[in-house]
Amino acid sequence: MTSQINPNNINGSYPVAGQDNNSQGFRDNFTNTATNFQYAANEITDLQNNAVLKAPLSGTTLNNNMNGSILSNAQLQQISATFVNLGTLGGSIPINYQAGQYQSVTTGGPISLNISNWPSAGVAGWITVQIYVSDTSHTVTFQSNVILNAIGIQGFNPDNNTITFNSIGFYTFQFVTYDNGSAVTVNQFNQSLQPFNASSENLTNGMPVSLNVTTDYFSPTVPSTAVLSAGINGQIKTFSMIGGTSTMSITVTNAGWKNGLPGYIAFNAAGDGCILQSINGNWFIIGNNSITIS
Repeated sequence: MTSQINPNNINGSYPVAGQDNNSQGFRDNFTNTATNFQYAANEITDLQNNAVLKAPLSGTTLNNNMNGSILSNAQLQQISATFVNLGTLGGSIPINYQAGQYQSVTTGGPISLNISNWPSAGVAGWITVQIYVSDTSHTVTFQSNVILNAIGIQGFNPDNNTITFNSIGFYTFQFVTYDNGSAVTVNQFNQSLQPFNASSENLTNGMPVSLNVTTDYFSPTVPSTAVLSAGINGQIKTFSMIGGTSTMSITVTNAGWKNGLPGYIAFNAAGDGCILQSINGNWFIIGNNSITIS
């Protein structure tokens, strides 16, 4: 703003020493001085109420609430975000967007995330939620408005917006919306890309088949079982019996040869193997060496 203070309406050479001076000159100087002081007080108060400050003014509490004002053409450096540790919780977890951009929770049981207080429609808002899954029996359920990109998250069931996890650990998700939460996009930051890479695991009796690796191999010495849950469309899984003296039976929860119902693959001797691909939500056998299916 342009200051209203006028330093030129004060006659600095008045009164003139050694002679009589008209009292009007005194009155003019006093009036203009008082007016400028009032302008100064108003403008300083306006700055105190509206300026962005590095530290609180004397006797005040710092509050740099921008109230949605646009900050443009700025070069940012060393920017941080408010972190909120929600602790260990189960059940419905309220997540207040306005409380902080990065929030963390440890599962104390199955949880559902309920994000509220999004920015108004027409303004994009995003929040990052880090979840420590302390037990693989703990599921995470998104709100029904979290619908965009969720289908690509490993272990996600679109029928109930719920994720199941194959291992304990940290899982980080970012939620974005520009319509006040009517539709929310979700992205998993630390999602493993291994299902499509050359990764493997030694599958043992009773062990859930990991969706985070491509190849499972096993050498059963006792009759063994494992379970393969739903994968990502296009995902490849390879199973190989590389040795052992017993059998391995893998339950496929959504078998393509059973129209999506559970099916079974039996490996009876070293050298048995197969390749499966997840197509349209079901696993289909696309390669077979001596296995038995039912």
